[in-house]
Amino acid sequence: MEPGSVSGAAALLLTILSCVVLQGVQTGVVGDFNHVERCKDSLFMGTPPRGYFIKAFKKICQRYEDQPRYVTLYDTRRHIPVYSAYVFKKTDGEKKVDFPWMFEPQLASDQSSSNMEPFPQSSGMHMNFEDTQAVLEDYADVVQYERGQLNPDEHQADPLDKASTYTLTNVVPQIREFNLGPWAEHKDLIRRRLNNYCRGKAFVVTGVTTSGHTIRRNNQERVAVPEYTWSAYCCTEFDQNAPYFVRYKFPVFGAYGLNDRVNNHMVEVPLKNLEKFLRGRMNVDKNFQIFYNDCASET
Repeated sequence: MEPGSVSGAAALLLTILSCVVLQGVQTGVVGDFNHVERCKDSLFMGTPPRGYFIKAFKKICQRYEDQPRYVTLYDTRRHIPVYSAYVFKKTDGEKKVDFPWMFEPQLASDQSSSNMEPFPQSSGMHMNFEDTQAVLEDYADVVQYERGQLNPDEHQADPLDKASTYTLTNVVPQIREFNLGPWAEHKDLIRRRLNNYCRGKAFVVTGVTTSGHTIRRNNQERVAVPEYTWSAYCCTEFDQNAPYFVRYKFPVFGAYGLNDRVNNHMVEVPLKNLEKFLRGRMNVDKNFQIFYNDCASET
């Protein structure tokens, strides 16, 4: 064997492995949000919420048309997102409803496309991936629930960003009265507040606590029904001349609401209060934190 041939073979092996790794970071389901180009851009300081005891949770870099749009922590056992984190875009709040509902191929097979895709026309095809996620049939005959987007269409401006919110991996079953009432009103309140007073990037994390109730189909528990829906935003660059009743809700504030037909109003609270409320209702540790350094600017 000639001198240098071993090192040459090693270099070739490293090149092949590097290519494999580079291909891997393009996938929709990831090991770490920070390892994916632009995926971490949806998170304040590139840092996801911490403190979750992750069991059946999968980290999804929600990709549409080959571009990362936002991130989701997904519960493959309960078939709902735990949270979605996104960058709010200034918008008129118009909702687009002509986009097809989509699913995440990589939850079913890591060999599948890294982009979310529309559901196949044949419902029989859905059996190929219904073990890992919700499918259209789960929501077909449940008139008391609406598909509630954690990253809402109304908080995005670009048509492709809007389209990417129509995946069932971004959706939880919300009681109709809550979805169309307090939750819709809160989404619009936050949209107007961030539109008018946030001067920089606004990062939002919206999640749920589970109730124990489920949507059943074919005698099987299919989709968990949240007990509460909660949300928090972080905007470190804001209008310092805003009226006090708005200014004290910057740079960060949160809210939660009961997913129910009654007593379902949204309660706005400081971030620490929200985290304390959630610690008693979620499987998280004492270090649970929604935003890195509680959304304190490092400049």
